[in-house]
Amino acid sequence: MEYLVTMTTHVPDGTSEEAVRDVRTREAAHSRDLAAQGHLLRLWRAPRQPGEWRSLGLFAADDSGRLEDVLASMPLRVWRTDEVASLSPHPNDPANQNHRDIEVRAGTVEFLITLTISVPEGTPGQTVADTKAREAERARELGEQGHLVRLWSVPAQPGQSRTLGLWRAQDAAEMQAILESLPLYPWLTAETTTLGRHPSDPAITGELTASG
Repeated sequence: MEYLVTMTTHVPDGTSEEAVRDVRTREAAHSRDLAAQGHLLRLWRAPRQPGEWRSLGLFAADDSGRLEDVLASMPLRVWRTDEVASLSPHPNDPANQNHRDIEVRAGTVEFLITLTISVPEGTPGQTVADTKAREAERARELGEQGHLVRLWSVPAQPGQSRTLGLWRAQDAAEMQAILESLPLYPWLTAETTTLGRHPSDPAITGELTASG
């Protein structure tokens, strides 16, 4: 299974710089080990509040218990709280295709976007089916173009469906244009998080440096 983990770290007041440096160095080394084991798939910087470190991690584990073992093994866990979201497979996920590309392309920005789809009442079933079919084809095209990297299903309210996507674009304006090209766009709302590069992200470096 795959999980998205929001990791928020607060270093206790009075902690020496040497102690912080030691924990971050050990965290980077352990991140490398977890990537080699197939547990840490991606790691990003996330928007944060003053006085905290905040990262988003894409992890893989057999179940939630094994994931907790993985998270508890990370040196920064002593100062960190983790929020875990379970991710379910989506039929339009580009990872299902042979063209899956996990490497980050230079000059692109990555976005995590939650799309909530609410079909208006009274919409004919055939219209819904046709639109979803066109959406699947458009997702395939965007995957081939490198814009849609991953797609998962996430829990939703009754009468809605929700997806979480990892996307790439040159900037926010291009990302918005891509969203507006989706056949389901008239029926959806989007929550977008712009992702920052993390030095310990397995997709961008083989030599992991200090993380946090």
